[in-house]
Amino acid sequence: MENRKGAMSAGINVYGAAAIVLGLIGLVWGDFATNWQRVTPGVPHRLLLAYLGAVYEIVAGAAMLWRRTARAGALALAAFYAIFVLSWLAKALAAPGVYDSWGNVFEELSLVIGGAVAWLALAPGTSQATSAETGQARAALTPKGAALAARLYGVCAVSFGVVHFVYFSGAASFVPKWIPPGGQFWAATTGVCFFLAAAAILSGVLSALAARLLTLMILLFEALIWFPLLVRSPHEHFNWAGNGIGIAIGASAWVVADVLSAAGRRRSTAIRV
Repeated sequence: MENRKGAMSAGINVYGAAAIVLGLIGLVWGDFATNWQRVTPGVPHRLLLAYLGAVYEIVAGAAMLWRRTARAGALALAAFYAIFVLSWLAKALAAPGVYDSWGNVFEELSLVIGGAVAWLALAPGTSQATSAETGQARAALTPKGAALAARLYGVCAVSFGVVHFVYFSGAASFVPKWIPPGGQFWAATTGVCFFLAAAAILSGVLSALAARLLTLMILLFEALIWFPLLVRSPHEHFNWAGNGIGIAIGASAWVVADVLSAAGRRRSTAIRV
């Protein structure tokens, strides 16, 4: 497992760090991540649950930064984020014609997939050497199951694109006015890019490259949209939560990209052998 953690440490470490950021935000504000971590005001002991959830995220995220506990931390975070998938799913099923709830389902699901893929990729085992007439070739470290699970992120990317077009005006309004040629252009362009990335990830055609570019695009949203909002209005919990969730979604895409890249190297090695 230590070798696998080293081979995919970037995405896994960022995923863990994002959970720590979300936990710290929760501790400071004494609340869940506003709109994303949906826990209604009527839930008993909500404040206590918010603090417990924040500590849980910090501990599980920190576990992912250490090789011996990275797999346990990934599973713990996937289970935690799954709670909010179910919360949003209940609301979506109650009003299936409103896509906002479905969009939140798939945003939270992307975090679950990131943790589940990391958990599968860090399964115990060692790489195996493969003999060939031309010499020795070492197989990639990523289990096949992790690569298959990573493909599910493509479903979330489809939803991200749908949200951009269903709520086109809202998406365009988030684009900074100083970026030419305008918000509507970038809302449409990034929406199409989500669909293209989804097609590549789901089909397996250039999936690793698509996942890398998808990660970059999500992190650019963070740098160009969410972080400036936080700088302008640092006293709004929504902006802190949006930054934390944005980093976490980007980190999940990063884990997926690392796993798909490792799977691609494994196939290339097998072909060469």
